[in-house]
Amino acid sequence: MKKSSYLEKNIKIIDINTTYIDEEAIIEEGVVIFPNNSIMGKTIIKKNTVLEPNNIITDSIIGENCNIISSVIKESTVGNCVNIGPFAYLRPKSKICDNCKIGDFVEIKASIIGEGSKVPHLSYVGDAEVGKKCNIGCGAIFANYDGKNKNKTTVGDNCFIGSNCNLIAPLNIENNCFIAAGTTINRNVSKGKFVIGRVKQAENDKLAEKFIGKEKIDG
Repeated sequence: MKKSSYLEKNIKIIDINTTYIDEEAIIEEGVVIFPNNSIMGKTIIKKNTVLEPNNIITDSIIGENCNIISSVIKESTVGNCVNIGPFAYLRPKSKICDNCKIGDFVEIKASIIGEGSKVPHLSYVGDAEVGKKCNIGCGAIFANYDGKNKNKTTVGDNCFIGSNCNLIAPLNIENNCFIAAGTTINRNVSKGKFVIGRVKQAENDKLAEKFIGKEKIDG
């Protein structure tokens, strides 16, 4: 894209000296680009999206009214009104639908995140299809690789996946399920189920003394 067309299309580039836009890229009107952005390949940035500092976007489509900060997006599609980052990583073949949130330190690989769903922080979603209006809790891991093959996880609409859950593929979780924090799932879950899988909490004074020291406990 030629620099002369930026003003014509009401595109605001805060610092042209720290912004790279490939000639094949398409930037639509109303886009705001902060410093240290690289827009590479046949990327399309649609109307009124804000690219805050430090993004690398390659061969991807970014929808209207999105906000993206300090993230890497490769060969992926992002819908409208999506918030991404900071420090998110969308790997190839990822699709983020409208009104989603992909938060800090989240990695998405070859997955679909359904409309209105949130993956707020510290999660890995790989080879998965997540339905509409789901919440993927902090530290949730979609375990897609068994050492030989990649396997798929499907999560239905309106599901809650608690913090620090492990979803071991191949796996199908149907609509309206609640997976409690700290649960490991390795079997399919039918519609509307509450699932919890934790070892019962136990307390032992003697073991505390062994590992921490009686002096510290008494002190």
